[in-house]
Amino acid sequence: MAWSEAHLHAWLRRRIGVESATVGPRGDDAAVLRAFAGRPVLCSDQTIEGVHFEPGTPGAKIGHKAAARALSDLAATAARPAALLLNLHASGACSERLLRAIIQAVDRTGTRFGAPLVGGDLAQASGPLALSVTALGSFPSNGRPPGRDRIRRGDVLVVTGPLGGSRLGRHLRFEPRIEEGLALRAAGARAMMDVSDGLARDLARMADASRVRIELDTVPVHPDARRAARGDGKEPLEHALHDGEDHELLAAFPARTFERVAPRLLRRIPRLVPIARARSGRGLWLRDESSGWKRWEGRGGYVHGE
Repeated sequence: MAWSEAHLHAWLRRRIGVESATVGPRGDDAAVLRAFAGRPVLCSDQTIEGVHFEPGTPGAKIGHKAAARALSDLAATAARPAALLLNLHASGACSERLLRAIIQAVDRTGTRFGAPLVGGDLAQASGPLALSVTALGSFPSNGRPPGRDRIRRGDVLVVTGPLGGSRLGRHLRFEPRIEEGLALRAAGARAMMDVSDGLARDLARMADASRVRIELDTVPVHPDARRAARGDGKEPLEHALHDGEDHELLAAFPARTFERVAPRLLRRIPRLVPIARARSGRGLWLRDESSGWKRWEGRGGYVHGE
């Protein structure tokens, strides 16, 4: 039986509480938010069946991932989350129970990080199940937000945790690094990005945006990358470099700044690892046993349309 927009709206009015984030009655076409300090930060992310999750994935995992993907982009901007919007496209074959589980999970994950679900849109049409989550956050009124184009020659690059093998299940349950992003920025990070399309590809994007050469010296390998390697015969390092959907944060610091703040940061972020250094030049360079350094050729990671 096809799901009903009217049924879901009635259920939403009963079940999703957003009073802490909004003013005025619920159920309107737009949410009027309570005022918050700082500059608004907006981002949007899609989560699509067959791309980001497989058919048959439980709704709670789908909804969590959809919310966490958008929140991870806020984390990479050192923004404090405030609210989420959800647009959901589903065929008539989807059960209302599944859609309720998805919506509840989006709200539950968002609320846990200070960003409850405050609105959105439902549409019934053929095609894969698809979610688009827009996240609203705030950045302090003073200071410059971090960006992937702000790395400078001599900077030290760090990552907040080990990488690879996320498709063994971690891609559905990762936690956005909100507090880590705030701590990195407070400690002096001037460039940040989350690892969504693979460490190598995302570092190459940072190198291109900042017009520097990044020399990747150390790659922390997740146990899941070793498990994946035992199953497919690839090297664990290949998984750590290219699997993606880790959603750990990359950050760049002036070298002297990082030397000064490292002890304090490691207490806040125990899995933080320095992995690379920015030099004069262009592109991402990987350590090579025979030649010293070898430029990354651009294969691996994830790019839509390739």
